[in-house]
Amino acid sequence: MDDRIVIAGREFRSRLFVGTGKYRSHQEMMRCHEASGAEVVTLAVRRVNLTDKTKESMIDFIDRSKYFILPNTAACYTADEAIRTARLAREVGLSNWVKLEVIGDERTLFPDNEGLLEATRVLVKEGFVVLPYTTDDLINARKLVDAGAAAVMPLAAPIGSGLGIQNENNLRILREMITQVPLIVDAGVGTASDVARAMELGYDGVLLNTAIAAAEDAVKMAEAMKLGVAAGRLAFLSGRMPKKMYATASSPMQGVVR
Repeated sequence: MDDRIVIAGREFRSRLFVGTGKYRSHQEMMRCHEASGAEVVTLAVRRVNLTDKTKESMIDFIDRSKYFILPNTAACYTADEAIRTARLAREVGLSNWVKLEVIGDERTLFPDNEGLLEATRVLVKEGFVVLPYTTDDLINARKLVDAGAAAVMPLAAPIGSGLGIQNENNLRILREMITQVPLIVDAGVGTASDVARAMELGYDGVLLNTAIAAAEDAVKMAEAMKLGVAAGRLAFLSGRMPKKMYATASSPMQGVVR
C-alpha cells in the first residue's frame, strides 16, 4: 500500500519513527532500526558525540543513506537551551529539522508549553522544520500550528512509561480539530496494540523508542511495531463498522425455510 506521510513537503513511506536511546548495544539498535522499517530516526543532540572525530559516536551506527536523522532537543529545560541545541545540530550538518522538546518537569518529563511555543516561533523564523513534542492540549496545539510547526506531536503518556494512550478523548479532539499539519503520537506507548490504536484514531504516525529498546526481544518488538502501524492505518482507511448495542446476525435470514 503506497500511503505516504508528507511533512514539510518531504515524503516518507513509513509512518513509524524510532529513536536511538536505551539499547543494549549499538548493534542491537541497528538491527531494530532495520526490523522497524522506519525511515526517520531521532537522535538526542545533547547526548551524543558530535564533534570529537577521534571518539566513537552513535551517528557512526546510523546509515544516513537509509535513514533520515531527526535531531531532538531532549534534556532541554528552557527555550534558550532548546534553540541553541537545534542550532548546534544544524551547524554540525545533521539537519535543519528538529524534534523540539522543552521539558517543564524533571520527574514527569511533561513539556513546558510556554517555552515550547517560544522556541517554535524562534526556530521557524530561522528556517527550521519544527516538530514539537507537546501535551494533548488542543489550544496549545493550535498555537504551535499558528507559530509554523510542520507537525504536532502530542504525548500518549509520559515518556518511557509504556502506559499506552491515557486520554483517548483528547487525542480524538486533536485529530478532529487539527487538520493543517500531520499529527504524530509521541511518547508513552508500550506495545504494538497501542501503536495500532493511535493509527486507528487517524493519527499520521507514531514516534517511539523505549517500547522497542526495553523489550526482552527488541528486534521482534521493532517488527511488531511496524506491523501495528500498518494494521492500524489500514483499519482507519477501511472505515470500521459502527458499534451497536445489540447483536446483529452474521448470516441473513432471507431464503431460510422455517
